[in-house]
Amino acid sequence: MSVTTTGSASDRLRALGLDLPSLADNPYYVDHRAVGSSIHISGQLPFKDGALLGQGVVGRDVDLETARELARHAALNCLAAAVQAVGDLDQVRIVQMLVFVASAPDFGLQSKVANAASELLIDVLGENGRHARTAIGVAGLPLNTPVEIQMVCTPV
Repeated sequence: MSVTTTGSASDRLRALGLDLPSLADNPYYVDHRAVGSSIHISGQLPFKDGALLGQGVVGRDVDLETARELARHAALNCLAAAVQAVGDLDQVRIVQMLVFVASAPDFGLQSKVANAASELLIDVLGENGRHARTAIGVAGLPLNTPVEIQMVCTPV
């Protein structure tokens, strides 16, 4: 993990070769909802340009490194929702992240999958990216995706 503290969060994101994605509208839920100063980000899947980047169960169909990359994409989508809510990446502070990993019963490395998302948040947001976190294994997720991430954030 390399934490760069210079430049804006947007500059750090670009330095990682990443851009915030556009999120597709959904008729059944919103990507974020503010309650007081807290912003609740709906569970985000690892979509990129409208395509789900992976399917399957981690530890059976999906290896650890692939799952980590999928977690990074899901976290990036969460950041996009946070920016929709607060208007600017430099104004986002992550409070909590919940990482769901569709995994084989004996996998046990859900925290290593979640670490990839945590690293991205800290690399981009610096201290504002440090967060409380839970990583849990589940039997299945929507669209057979290996990873889903939900967040709570606040404006800085």
